[in-house]
Amino acid sequence: MSSPGPRAGGPTSRRSFTPAQELDHLAAYEAAMKNSAGGAYLREQGIYSSQITEWRKLRDAGVLEGKKPGEKIGRLTAEQAEIARLRRKLDTAERRLARTEVVLTIMGKTQELLEDPFQELAGRTAAHEALMHAYRQITAAGWSTRDAAELVGVSGATATRKATVALPIPAPALVPANKLNQGERARILDTVNSPTFVDLPPIQIYAQLLDQGIYLGSISTIYGILTENKQIKERRRLARHPARAIPELAATGPGQVFSWDITKLPGPIKGTWFDCYVMIDIFSRYIVGAHVHASETGELAVEMMKEIFAIHGTPHVVHADRGTSMTSKTVAALLSDLEVTKSHSRPRVSNDNPFSEGWFKTLKFAPVFPERFENVGEARAFMGGFVEDYNHTHRHTGIGLNTPADVHYGLAAAKSIERSSTLADARAQTPERFSTRQDPKILTLHETVWINKPAQDDEAKNPTKLHA
Repeated sequence: MSSPGPRAGGPTSRRSFTPAQELDHLAAYEAAMKNSAGGAYLREQGIYSSQITEWRKLRDAGVLEGKKPGEKIGRLTAEQAEIARLRRKLDTAERRLARTEVVLTIMGKTQELLEDPFQELAGRTAAHEALMHAYRQITAAGWSTRDAAELVGVSGATATRKATVALPIPAPALVPANKLNQGERARILDTVNSPTFVDLPPIQIYAQLLDQGIYLGSISTIYGILTENKQIKERRRLARHPARAIPELAATGPGQVFSWDITKLPGPIKGTWFDCYVMIDIFSRYIVGAHVHASETGELAVEMMKEIFAIHGTPHVVHADRGTSMTSKTVAALLSDLEVTKSHSRPRVSNDNPFSEGWFKTLKFAPVFPERFENVGEARAFMGGFVEDYNHTHRHTGIGLNTPADVHYGLAAAKSIERSSTLADARAQTPERFSTRQDPKILTLHETVWINKPAQDDEAKNPTKLHA
């Protein structure tokens, strides 16, 4: 069982490689490069290209072979650098020589193939195919497309052009011998629209006509005629689900719009969870309530709301997603009795409740968040401390780097004046360090906070949006 301490146990030691491992990685990387898989090898092994460059330089200088384990290597001497340069030059020459031998072999075979086709004009196509075959062999041997094209004597555009396939000449459409004429099709349409068959599907009409000794056409033919005349539509009383309206909520001050959700906290063993009910004031980002329970029910959500509303007041709007507790009758009845507008996210839209989801990520990615909680009491104690620190210590970028408590209780305006004064004094003392006389935008406290702020055009056309 993992300890409930912080997830990270401190910084881990940096990776180090022995000379043998460096040589092995170099060999494997160079082998992968021949198959154009060098980048994949670096990603799989977690190695940077700069490390390969450095190791190759040390290998070419002959340093890695004589390096002892743990020995550090400083800057190469002039002699070692010259040895590395000469080795690289030798390797390049050997590779070019090998490729040249391959090309000469290919070109010799190609010349033999082209002797006869070049003697006759009818052999131009065959000659071109032979040249292109040689071109592909040369590029496969590692030569660039430009050099390969020059060797075989064709232009680069011709060599890289994709083979075109001649488009077939469209033949006139054949009329099937068994196609119904216009009179027969009109007779079928009149029959299916007659009072006797108007409410029946084609399969039923087909069967009843056969029982009467009448055959007008197959079932698929009847369906095809009805489709051509746009008479195939759903007539059953099926449930229709209209598109959900986008929740557009605006808060101009604290206590107007609350957002809440439930997240899972890991229990003592794998597969066990505790449910954390969290409610946030979207204007101030203040956590007005965070309750931990062993289960998720609408009744527990109602108890949390009653307690929060008694302390922080009843909001105008309460927003949540479409979970079972959020849409339960107990929660709906409480909000209806208190005349609180109930708002829900759209189905399968993950960003309609951004404040709650964003805070859950802040919670679970914090370095102090434990791997597991032994019991509900431990989870409640942790959440109490974390919420207290978040509300009164954390400087939030969305509210001008103020704490949620300062914004929630109206202290942010005075602090903003003090910050502006401090920046003005600094600007007066060292004006060369400032490019503008305005305070940084990150310190600005927004007057209105939105959930799904409408576009300017939509807002002008539809001014009656839901404001808190």
